[in-house]
Amino acid sequence: MSAFDPKRPFPYQAIIDRPAVQWPGGARVAVWVVPNIEHYRIDMGPNTPDVRNHARRDYGNRVGVWRLMETMAKHGVRGSVALNGEVVEHYPRIMEECARLNWELMGHGMTNSQVLRGVTVEEEKAIIAGTRSAIESCGQKMRGWLGPGLTETWHTLELLREAGVDYVADWCNDDLPYLMDNGLCTAPYSLELNDMPLFNNPSISIVDFERRIRDTFDTLYAEGEKNGRAMCIALHPFLIGAAHRVKYLDSALAYIASHDKVWFATGSEMTDAYKASLK
Repeated sequence: MSAFDPKRPFPYQAIIDRPAVQWPGGARVAVWVVPNIEHYRIDMGPNTPDVRNHARRDYGNRVGVWRLMETMAKHGVRGSVALNGEVVEHYPRIMEECARLNWELMGHGMTNSQVLRGVTVEEEKAIIAGTRSAIESCGQKMRGWLGPGLTETWHTLELLREAGVDYVADWCNDDLPYLMDNGLCTAPYSLELNDMPLFNNPSISIVDFERRIRDTFDTLYAEGEKNGRAMCIALHPFLIGAAHRVKYLDSALAYIASHDKVWFATGSEMTDAYKASLK
């Protein structure tokens, strides 16, 4: 077997040539919802103390995440949390509720004040190990990973494999999971249904965000009659959890849940089902 090449980590494969994927219960679409629960350091960055940005994001942890949790639970949707390791230390009450809701925890670095781009191999190893340790302290195995800011180095994929990670969500390039050459599975994340880029400049309206979720689901649901599809909704509590936005998420999830052949999955459930379909 040739050595893993991080510059060509997977082969090209057209969606129309993908092997048939069978989701549980004959579902056409596996929908996974990813709350990004993050910690921004007030004392890190070029303009410290960065009160404005820290406070805006802290609103999500103090208020927005509770609206998000209530809305998702209303529709029986478990989250696959992109978790900064430092959240475990700074927001234990949030972790208590994640455990009560049986949400999955996937690694998202230690803090979103630091991306992976430009760090040394040893620094990256320490970030991955620290995040894994934080998740393990909550009684879970770190099966998934989403880089802070979706950043990687040339070493990330191999370091994640060595750390026992099963799936990575940084690669937003498919409507199905697929296997990388080093054995990692991808879980389709989204920038198209992601409140972070869409609600910042230039911003789309929350009405357009809901419509985009519905329209995406309609297309994937129709395509899923021939072969399964996967759909991600990526959310940040300080954005979607704002008082004027959360009702539109409620409406979008109700619309998706009204269809018979839909499966609300976690990242690891989707990964396991995809791998099983290849056997």
